[in-house]
Order: sequence, then structure tokens, then C-alpha cells
Amino acid sequence: MKPFSYERAESVPDALSKISAEGAFLAGGTNLVDHLRLGIREAAQLVDISRLDLTQITELEGGGVRVGALVKNSDMAAHPLIRQKYPFLSQALLAGASGQLRNMATTGGNLLQRTRCVYFQDLTTPCNKREAGSGCSAIDGFGKYNAIFGTSPECVAVHPSDMCIPLAALDAVVVVENKNGERRIPFAEFHRLPEDTPQFDTNLKEGELITAVEIPSLPFAQHSKYRKVRERASYAFALVSVAAALDIENGKVKDVRLALGGASHKPHRASKFEAALRGQPATAESFRAAADAELADAKTGEQNAFKVPMLRNTIVAVLEELSQS
Repeated sequence: MKPFSYERAESVPDALSKISAEGAFLAGGTNLVDHLRLGIREAAQLVDISRLDLTQITELEGGGVRVGALVKNSDMAAHPLIRQKYPFLSQALLAGASGQLRNMATTGGNLLQRTRCVYFQDLTTPCNKREAGSGCSAIDGFGKYNAIFGTSPECVAVHPSDMCIPLAALDAVVVVENKNGERRIPFAEFHRLPEDTPQFDTNLKEGELITAVEIPSLPFAQHSKYRKVRERASYAFALVSVAAALDIENGKVKDVRLALGGASHKPHRASKFEAALRGQPATAESFRAAADAELADAKTGEQNAFKVPMLRNTIVAVLEELSQS
């Protein structure tokens, strides 16, 4: 690890005034510190924001919820408002990492996890996310975990977060502060697809600080579920995951929200699935047909082709469970 300066911020304006172009904000540090140690990232300065007053979860007018950027993952998962209004968000948080990491990791830090493949942390291999223009080892290498949506010739890595999958389904808003004031970013616009700049994971601007996530009211999100398919029961990224909320009226799907994990460089909102299923009978056949409409655009290789039937089966299983409860 290379030398860096350390400063502790006392307020959001203080943090914004302290940060330099070569600096980074430090909260829980569960991702950043690892990358500094491994040499994946360099920072000449760390600004510690861990003691700022961004730790509240509050109900908004209209029934939505505002989550401070420094709320710990374990605290958000256990909060009564989250468990009551958005159970699949609580389930997703509890499916992530380990208990020890959830006690340290923050909401803002979870949003900023680096999209990665098995080569990202191996400095002996080329990676366009670490060094733009060096090449992508995963395209012709070990591809079991590669994305099936939104890939480019520059990168085929998947976004690792569990929390972000239901947030994508919920149309959350990321609230950030910069020296000019507040900026609100729709969740679908916060993360980026790789295209020809895979070194950038988000659309945050230099020096901006995440202060909160706001989740709109969605009454039928109380009837929701998150399912994660992984290779071991704890401390493993998703092979695939599904976040779904379902509203049924008179045996037909009145409304639905669906987002997929383990599938894309960013949390994948399944808009084609939603459009295909609204108004259809709440049956396994309808769920499967809508899943096929979404998965028709998947681009796979020999090693990750299993993700298509795995996603289809998981989507149908989750929707069947919701339709019967």
C-alpha cells in the first residue's frame, strides 16, 4: 500500500471541501481498503466520513423511505420500515457477504462496489477495469460468471451487489452532494454499462458524495421476494439472483417489478418481462413466457450459457411463490 494522507470530516460540507482529485471518501472501507492493499486502486488522500450524521432511516411524505448513506447494511436489513414496506430489500441485504461485513458495510459503499470478474483482483492479468486499454482476460478465459446482458468487447463483468437488485426494481433515487449543492440520480442512471469505458462503474462526478437513497412508495412491494442462487450458503456472489414484487387482482397480474443480479455490468431491470406479464394470468405459463421475452436478448458463451435456464427457473419459482402467498 502506498502512503496517503488521512483526514476526518466533521460534516458533509467539510468532507466536500477536504476531498481532492486524488482522494477518496472512506466509510466502512470493506471494498476500498481491500483494493488499496491489493494495488487495484491508489489514493493520495482518504477523507473519513464514517462519523457524519447520515445514519438515519426515515419515512417520507407519501410513504417512501429515505436511507442515509452511512446506514449499515445490517441495520437497514433489520429496520421495521424496510422489513414492512420492502421485504425483498431486507432479504437481499441479509444474503450479501457475511455478518461481520454487513456490520461494517454502508448503504453508500454498497452502491459503489466495483463491478468485477475473477480477473479483476489478479494484477498479473490484463483488465480494462484496472487499466483501460490493457484487454479483457474474461472474454477468452474463465467465463462462468460473465454477464449475459449489456456486455461490450471491453468488459463482461457482473455487478456484485445484492442490495442494488431490489433498489433497481423499486426505482430508487440516489441523492448526492457536491460543492454546488444537491443532485438526484435515478437508480437506472447511477450505474453504467461498460461500453468503451469499463473503468467507470457509476455516473458520479469527481468530488461528489452520496448522502442518501430515497425509495418511492410502492404498496405492492410488501408482497415481494429476493432469491439468490450461489455456490455456497454464505459469503458468495450470486450466480444469478431475482428480486420480484407482484400485484395480482382477479387472478391476473395487475403490476409487477423484476430485477436480476449476476446478469449484467449493472443491476438489470427486467422491463421486457414486466411489460409482457402485466394483464396476463398469474400462472407459471405466463411467468415463463415473460421470462423468455426478457432472456431473448441474452448473449452467452459456452461457460455461462447455464445462466439463461437458471434465471428462467428462478424467476418462475419466485413468481409462483408470490402468486400462491
